[in-house]
Amino acid sequence: MNPALKIVIPMAGFGTRMRPHTWSKPKQLIQIANSTMLGHVLDMLGTLPAEMPRELIFILGYLGEQVQEYMAREYPGLHVHYVWQREMRGQSHAIYQCKHLLGGPMLMVFADTYVDTDLGFLADEGAEAVAWTKEVPDPRRLGVAVLDPHGWVRGLVEKPATTENKLAVVGCYYFADSLALLAAIEEQMRRDVQLRGEYFLADAVNIMLARGLRMRVQPVGAWLDAGTPEATLGMNRWLLEHGRGNTSEAAQRLGISITGPVWIDPSARVEASVIGPHVTIGAGCRVRGSVIRNSILEAESVVEGAILRDSLVGRRVKVRGVRGIINVGDDAVVTS
Repeated sequence: MNPALKIVIPMAGFGTRMRPHTWSKPKQLIQIANSTMLGHVLDMLGTLPAEMPRELIFILGYLGEQVQEYMAREYPGLHVHYVWQREMRGQSHAIYQCKHLLGGPMLMVFADTYVDTDLGFLADEGAEAVAWTKEVPDPRRLGVAVLDPHGWVRGLVEKPATTENKLAVVGCYYFADSLALLAAIEEQMRRDVQLRGEYFLADAVNIMLARGLRMRVQPVGAWLDAGTPEATLGMNRWLLEHGRGNTSEAAQRLGISITGPVWIDPSARVEASVIGPHVTIGAGCRVRGSVIRNSILEAESVVEGAILRDSLVGRRVKVRGVRGIINVGDDAVVTS
């Protein structure tokens, strides 16, 4: 029997760029379109070959117990391990925390990044490693893959000074031998190859490449992240435009003016309002006498007499009479 594919998902960070929402929950549990950020990542993993056995390894930290509760409630059938990263010392350090669970092939994905890709090809993958990439016009704020004349990855470069290498690495990697990656991480730590106190995975991969690793790139159709409120709304727009909405059903059920695409949870009540486009309204929400565009309302929030655009509203929030843009975390009260 083939060894299980170990799917490593680091998610121990504090999510500081997503505050105030991440004061009370991990950013991976913020609702985007018809699911959470983590839910969309798990949907992407659903494109793995059906015959490929797999185990998930979550690397948790701040508020990680909420992730455990979410997985037990929403995905009880998945084989999941949990490890904890008590110190924030980077991606390689995070992976090293689960060394006792690794062996055989490994897939690493970041849980605040969504890539539009089909993982079915991994059933017959011949390369020793794969880095998913997206060509971008200006890669200088990103990490890039540098290829040799034959198309194999020669090296990974963080924040390159020039723009000729445009293949941005999008935070998804496959390694046929996870123990070889662990050996490279040990070498990285022995040499103390780090930046600003963190061990970056790119440096461990470069050690593997220097040892002869044959890594190729896999282009992705879309690359979206949920690291900031603006980016989260952008991901919400893209997902709604690509099949995660329920515009027709919601319009028929609610009898209100809706400009799609939108997702309105079947348990939400919306009255005398104009909704859309690009709006997500979570479970148990109540909206009355309002206009909402390009916004996310998480579960059990109440909006009355408001005109909102480009807004991110947490859980159990009460909004009354507000006009414009708001960004408020869970359990807040906002009035005009």
